[in-house]
Amino acid sequence: MEEVAELGHLLVFAFLFCFAAFMVGPVITDVTMGALCPGRDECSLAIYLTGIQQAVTGLGALVLTPVVGNLSDRYGRKALLALPATASIVPLGILAYGRTRGYFYAYYITKTLTATVCEGSMMCLSLAYVADRVPEARRAAAFGVFSGVCSAGFVASAIAARFLSVSSTCQVAALAAVVTAVYMKAFLQETDSGASSCSYDEEVSQPLCIPSSSEELSPKLPPLRKAPSLSEIAALLTSSSTFSRAAVVTFFHGLGDAGQLNTLLYFLKAKFHYSKNQYANLLLIIGITGSFSQLTVMPFLVPKLGEQKLLIIALTASCGHAFLYSIAWSFWVPYLAASCVILSMLVTPCIRSIISKKVGPFEQGMVQGCITGISSTANVISPLIFTPLTAWCLSEATPFYLKGFSLACAGFATLVALATSICMRPAEVQRPDRK
Repeated sequence: MEEVAELGHLLVFAFLFCFAAFMVGPVITDVTMGALCPGRDECSLAIYLTGIQQAVTGLGALVLTPVVGNLSDRYGRKALLALPATASIVPLGILAYGRTRGYFYAYYITKTLTATVCEGSMMCLSLAYVADRVPEARRAAAFGVFSGVCSAGFVASAIAARFLSVSSTCQVAALAAVVTAVYMKAFLQETDSGASSCSYDEEVSQPLCIPSSSEELSPKLPPLRKAPSLSEIAALLTSSSTFSRAAVVTFFHGLGDAGQLNTLLYFLKAKFHYSKNQYANLLLIIGITGSFSQLTVMPFLVPKLGEQKLLIIALTASCGHAFLYSIAWSFWVPYLAASCVILSMLVTPCIRSIISKKVGPFEQGMVQGCITGISSTANVISPLIFTPLTAWCLSEATPFYLKGFSLACAGFATLVALATSICMRPAEVQRPDRK
């Protein structure tokens, strides 16, 4: 595949990064419960701490990700990718060393701080790198391939966690994070688009620094010399109905997705007594179907349906699996719901591809950063809603028996995103014809 050849080192970096980052996912619930509430299947403190971490991480990413994306337009993608690649090592190293209450709190604090830089920035910068390297006609498929490789890293991490002990899982994750940073520094090449192709003098004398062979591009925002202000971000998001609706879809999908993330593992622990191996099995299903979807299904369907129709289908599947989780009546139902990821995983690549086609090569970092920032806003708001709701639903104080009610509410948030995506006319996601 041409996309793989052009993005080889980035894809290896993404695989390793996701492998390290997601490897502790199947064990972190047991580690948290063991450190805070040993011997129990329900723990409000663990739920609230997870919600606080998610809110702080989202708030930090909201502020930092557009700034990092904008800086990468000037200083290059690789230079800024070094930040999340290096920062992710610290919390994993602490968790590898110990998992008692003291070490858990040290991990919790460092993870909260570093995640503000790592999680949103890595995806934003990588997608901007893809946009720099891949022509517009093949960009949607390239985004799908990139997301599929990230899902493959997720699958590999779930397989490793399934067969390793808790301590070995944490140690291997820390080692993988170190390898990721070294590989990125040694092999990843800087792109030749955007700010990396301009010297400072050229940037001052010729603000857009357009190569002599460049074609007529879609309208651009004025180049930014400093971190984008809120007014500049707002001007970007209101510059077209496509941006506005993409922002709404991103927010409500992120709200529902973060709500599921904040709720699902504790729901399964309380209702079906899931442990590390069951979590690993569930995440393995999600990862395998997600990888297959983005590596195979999306490149096949995008040319036939277009990003907008595929976005509607993906959001419909996302609503379906949230509602199915909420009414799960047996331990195997979550596994069935997880199979819906084969379509729901396509939401983010479709949105990213749609907005990528609306700007030129010198604004890719800022645009992708803004969309990531909106998603981070949802990550801030979601714990404020779903953390107390989840703790209440899993307690004995509820007037009705529906432990999955918070998951159903997450499905309704995604339903709003679906309704907004239907209002996006196909013509809005097409770039103007070049003369």
